Amino acid sequence: MTESRPHPLFAHGPLLDPQVQADLFGRAVPTTPASLAGHTAGPQETATDGRDLHLALRRAFGGTVEGAVLWLTDRELAAADAHEGADRARRRVLLGSGEPAWAHLDARPLRPAARIVIVGDSIAYGRCDPQGGWAAHLAAAHIASNETDHRVFNLAIPGSTLADVAAQTPPLLAPRHPDTLVVAAGINDSAIQLAAPETARDNLSHLADHLAPLAATALRHNARTVVVGPAWLDETRLDDYEGLRFTTARALALRAALRAWCEGNHIDFIDLWEPLRDRPHLFVDGVHPTPEGHKELFRHLSI
Repeated sequence: MTESRPHPLFAHGPLLDPQVQADLFGRAVPTTPASLAGHTAGPQETATDGRDLHLALRRAFGGTVEGAVLWLTDRELAAADAHEGADRARRRVLLGSGEPAWAHLDARPLRPAARIVIVGDSIAYGRCDPQGGWAAHLAAAHIASNETDHRVFNLAIPGSTLADVAAQTPPLLAPRHPDTLVVAAGINDSAIQLAAPETARDNLSHLADHLAPLAATALRHNARTVVVGPAWLDETRLDDYEGLRFTTARALALRAALRAWCEGNHIDFIDLWEPLRDRPHLFVDGVHPTPEGHKELFRHLSI
């Protein structure tokens, strides 16, 4: 079996050292000077086992990190992933040249974020919570940690499906200069239309058609895509909800499909199923969390 064409990996630290390359790859790999806009590089807290961590890439509007692109084989890219460890995740970034490349980023996608755009449905919007739901709690904590540089823009619209989000989002990003796009892929994509279930389009089979262009749009802005999965629902209260039917089985299918797509495309996935599972008292109507339910979702997002 032949190797695929070389993979571009942006590096700015130890991977540029010829000795490290020799140890990891068995050779000095081809290298091209490159820069990464919208980032700075700085030390991260020491790991609990006492080992030193590499310099971490952090988001910084207007910042630039100088480094190089390593051109790696499949085997070498896997070796680089193992070298970075579990606290790093390989994600797509846009180089200063405008070309895409891989880079190893913080495995907790919201920790290095500075300017966050949230898109999604009524749960992300904060329906049934006068305080604005989990997104508002996230915004308050995020901005409080750095009022000068941090921003959160909640653009979620009640009733939206991923098809709606994919159509609405592209023109909204440029004015907000996001470095992180949070796609709250909510429960609407699992709904069955009761009026015409046999002829209605099954959104579950078309998730990739909407997620792929959303991720591509985010990358054009050098923003990291983070997909947030659906929360648990109380099916016993949802036989007919505004002409739709929501079921646990369909919601779990949505959750599994989102996770699989994200894993296959090196996109971050945050699972919100467990915080509210089997806790019906944290729902207003079986699908929308109470204010306390939203606080539970926020606490899970913050871990």
